[in-house]
Amino acid sequence: MTKQEKVDFLIATLNKLYPEIPIPLDHKDPYTLLIAVLLSAQSTDVRVNQITPLLFKKANNPYDMIKLSIEDIREIIKPVGLSPMKSKGIYGLSKILIEKYNGEVPKSFEALEALPAVGHKTASVVMSQAFGVPAFPVDTHIHRLMYRWGLSNGKNVSQTEKDAKRLFPEHLWNDLHLQIIWYGRQYSPARGWNLENDIITKTIGRSSVINTCTKIKKS
Repeated sequence: MTKQEKVDFLIATLNKLYPEIPIPLDHKDPYTLLIAVLLSAQSTDVRVNQITPLLFKKANNPYDMIKLSIEDIREIIKPVGLSPMKSKGIYGLSKILIEKYNGEVPKSFEALEALPAVGHKTASVVMSQAFGVPAFPVDTHIHRLMYRWGLSNGKNVSQTEKDAKRLFPEHLWNDLHLQIIWYGRQYSPARGWNLENDIITKTIGRSSVINTCTKIKKS
């Protein structure tokens, strides 16, 4: 199977499995999405979705957020981890949004990545899911699966993102990155992975990955 045939199979399978694609993080606008994505670093979407209602009940816009102290924010978000850094980031970026952008979330990668605690992945998610700008945010699921499928070398997330953008048509990026995340969670997880349930890896996967999985199963 050529690389293009692999990509075509992958896209067709994901479209069949996920014709409608839910966004994993609950939010109501670009600001609440930005905060939710920031909170999701080294945490789970499930945990973040449990905490954001508590935070957004007190402050769901930058003007209300800066009425809270960094310590107030930290107390609420503690369960998601990295709360000292995240609380400072949330307060700091909210202040900048008011001072520089009239309380609105800017619609550019450059402006987003200049905000406190906002990295390239967070900016990519906001650009993609809030503004519909083509982006390919790479999380642990996408990084793992692109390697398993032999579509990237697994070196680092930056390389995985470059490979994904090169391989997949730009108009599909926003849907595709979400479809791969859902697929990774449901059929190709890091732990408790069963190759038999993973039709994509079973069909187009890297031979070394499939062989290792088969050997483990036999032993």
